[in-house]
Amino acid sequence: MDNRQAIGSWLSGPRAAAEQMGVDFGYRGERLGLPQDGPGSIAPVGRRVAAISVDWGLCLLIAYGLLTGGDFRAAGNWALLVLAVLSVLTVGTVGSTPGKRLMGLRVVSADGGRLSLPRTVLRTVLLVLAVPALVWDRDSRGLHDRLSGAVQVRI
Repeated sequence: MDNRQAIGSWLSGPRAAAEQMGVDFGYRGERLGLPQDGPGSIAPVGRRVAAISVDWGLCLLIAYGLLTGGDFRAAGNWALLVLAVLSVLTVGTVGSTPGKRLMGLRVVSADGGRLSLPRTVLRTVLLVLAVPALVWDRDSRGLHDRLSGAVQVRI
């Protein structure tokens, strides 16, 4: 076999190449003991992106209308603070932000329970930094979820 086939192309990546060679990675969430689909399964990436977009839009509206007095340039910085407060309060109490609830998602501990307050704060700080949320593992969990011991699931 050619070594280039073992690493995959720039489009398919190494996972697709490994799957073509017969490696079985299982479904997303299998290593965490989650079902493959339905309630309690790993949240799809599209829904998670839609949820954070709804939350960001809501935070921008709050910051623009209530905190900056109509100054759109300053609203972005304030919206980040509003997002952090919103995330800690809502994920720490009911397990989902308004956007996640709208998309049918919830944040739970990797063992299935509610996320504790310190872990919720850690997750939120890493989410606000943005880069940890963009680095995913093979279960589609962002680094912010992995480090806080959380997983986003379907309701």
